[in-house]
Amino acid sequence: MSKIFVIAEIGINHNGSLSIAKKLIELAKDCGCDAVKFQKRDIDTVYSPDELDSYRESPWGNKFYQQKKGLEFEKKDYDEISEFCKKEKIEWLCSAWDTKSLIFLDNYKLRLNKIASPMITNLEFLEEVASRGKHTLISTGMSNYDIIDEAVNIFKKKNCSFEIMHCVSVYPCPEEILNMNIIDKLKKRYNCKVGYSGHEPSVIPSVIAATFGISSLERHITLDRSMYGSDQSASLEEQGLRNLVNSVRKVDTIIGASDKTFLPQEIPIAKKLRYWENKK
Repeated sequence: MSKIFVIAEIGINHNGSLSIAKKLIELAKDCGCDAVKFQKRDIDTVYSPDELDSYRESPWGNKFYQQKKGLEFEKKDYDEISEFCKKEKIEWLCSAWDTKSLIFLDNYKLRLNKIASPMITNLEFLEEVASRGKHTLISTGMSNYDIIDEAVNIFKKKNCSFEIMHCVSVYPCPEEILNMNIIDKLKKRYNCKVGYSGHEPSVIPSVIAATFGISSLERHITLDRSMYGSDQSASLEEQGLRNLVNSVRKVDTIIGASDKTFLPQEIPIAKKLRYWENKK
């Protein structure tokens, strides 16, 4: 088994604060994650005028538009995030939710692209992503084989490398609907690497996913689950994240080889406990 690529999903849990974003980047790095991930939306593309004008209480005002605008970082913010990640020696990526945001992210020459689960049915958008030729992580929440087939075919036709991420889009997600057995089926059906993107409060499902030989693991992180935001309750705080990374990193060692052998470490124990052999 190869090392699992662990992504700390910051998403919008920064609440529009660069200070919080930097603290989350530092947390991810300190806990041993390989990358952090953000989300980028052009709110005038993603939401209708009526939605943006609707009532929504938030720290930024009582309009839906004010909330969504408050959660978005601009270019100067991403410039600073990019430099900060370089300083911290941690990779960053970002899931675009529209073509305008995808073009915006082209400025940063990121190594990876990420398709968020809602975007998997936006075939025109998938064509745009695949045309970049970057290795792409495709989350599969809110989908079935037919939907995934269409997405995968686009990336294959564009000769763009990809991996699928098993995902259940419920926040937080009850463990009884996680269906980890699908990981092996996804590997066989699409002949590709398969990762896991989880939204459950516990670290146990992610460790179980690791035993299925996943290539990547994405979990939301937060400084405090009680903070404002729709994703906070499905996120891991520091201790949970640290436990997650430490546990996942041990899986390869614990699984070990597939042969049953009489280990050298067992020889002195056998000599001590198999008394009848000592009498020969």
